[in-house]
Order: sequence, then C-alpha cells, then structure tokens
Amino acid sequence: MPNRRNHERLKTRAGRWLRFVSAPAVLLAAWEALALADYVNPLFFPPPSRLALEAVRMAASGELGAQIGATLHRTVAAFLAGSLAGLACGIVMGGFRWLHEALEPLIAAVYATPKLTLLPILMLILGVNEAARVAVPALSCFLLLAIHGFDAVRSIQKDYVELAKNYGLTRLMRLRRVYLPAAVPQVFTGIRLAFGQALVLTISVEIVSSDSGLGNMIWTAWQTFSTEQLYIGVFAAAALGIASLVGLRRLERKLAPWHEPHAEGIL
Repeated sequence: MPNRRNHERLKTRAGRWLRFVSAPAVLLAAWEALALADYVNPLFFPPPSRLALEAVRMAASGELGAQIGATLHRTVAAFLAGSLAGLACGIVMGGFRWLHEALEPLIAAVYATPKLTLLPILMLILGVNEAARVAVPALSCFLLLAIHGFDAVRSIQKDYVELAKNYGLTRLMRLRRVYLPAAVPQVFTGIRLAFGQALVLTISVEIVSSDSGLGNMIWTAWQTFSTEQLYIGVFAAAALGIASLVGLRRLERKLAPWHEPHAEGIL
C-alpha cells in the first residue's frame, strides 16, 4: 500500500512538472522554427539552438560561471544583511508600539522611494565600491522584512499572547517563543519577495555601476551588439529567480510544515 501511494505521488508530481515546462518548451520550439524559417531576424532573435551553443562555450570557458557567481555573491550578501536586520526590526516593532510609531514614517518614506535613485547617494557616502552596490538591494530587503515581520507579529491571535502572559513569560520571552514561531509563514512570504527584489536590484546596479556580474554582462552585450550573450544573461537571471523560489519554498515546508498554501504546488 505505501508503495502504491508513493507511486501515485510521483506520478502526480511528474504530471505537474510536465505542465510546468510545457509552455516554455512550446515557446522555445516556436522561436526556433520561426528563426530557421527566416520569419524573424536571427540577428535580433537568434535561435535557441545557437544560444545553447554559446552558453555551453561561455560555461566551458568559465566566463558565464564567473558572471553568475558575482551576481549571486552580491545578491546573497545583500539578502542576508538586509533581511536579518529587517526581520529583527519588524518583530521588535510588533512588540513595542512606541517603536513602530517612531519608525513607521521613515520606513514608509524610504519604501516609496525608487531604490536605484539612492545609489548615487550611497556611492557618495560609501564610495564607488562593493559596499554601495550591496547596500541598495540590502535596503530593499530590510524594508520588506520589517513590514512583513511587523504585520506577522501584529496578526497573531491575542489568546496566544494572553496565555503566555498568564504563564509569566516576559515580553522578550514572548517575542522569542510566541511571536516568532507564529510569524514564520507570513515572514517567508516577505523572504521570497526580498530575495527576488535583491536579485533584481543587484542586476540593475551592475548595469550602471559594475565591471562584473550578469547586469554588466547584459549591458556590455547590448553595447557591443552581442545578442547571444545578451539573451544568455537575461535567461541566466531568470533561472536564478526560479531556482531561488524553488529553494525558499522547500525551506519553508521544512521550517513551517503546518503552513499549507504551497504544499501541493509545483515549486
């Protein structure tokens, strides 16, 4: 009986993956056919087969791996620094109303400001270096996790808090034992959004101020009219986004198995 259940589960999951890849596969096949039939200009829309060959060449030479590695290093650094600080800030704001009232106007003002416009100011303060490039996506992660952390804490049922008070838990103990575990599902929503924003802003910063990374690769390819490398850079960025979403959702299932919305999803 367990083997049959496992077989059915694998069959269902295989069907989901098939549906997941069907649309991209059809799109790539149509692109390839149109390019080979000269219905589209291969100079602007090089066929996927040519892109694959160029990607293999770049991967073999180490060029593609170096660009992806540079972008991923900046993204992860910004995500970790900004998210950890933002989550701590959001949880503390949820437990201390006076702190929320003091910080809310500042957070709202910075959140509404396009983050890339802050790059010149950060470069003026920190210099034209990696710190400024990481600070922009880190700031976005901080704001997202502060907002989601605060909302998660404030949405916790009051009965849980009252029960903790009756057992004599101090405010800091309630933050650690009640607020934080109950906030995990909503916090993970902020984490997924934060990593996506970190990736987008890292690549954007690399376009305007970097000599490495996928953003620099895309911009250089545009300037030199290397359309294959331009498309490869865009597809590599998309692949990083998908991989991060899959990884974070699986991590959520392990840390918060009671949270069901994505339990049956393909990712």
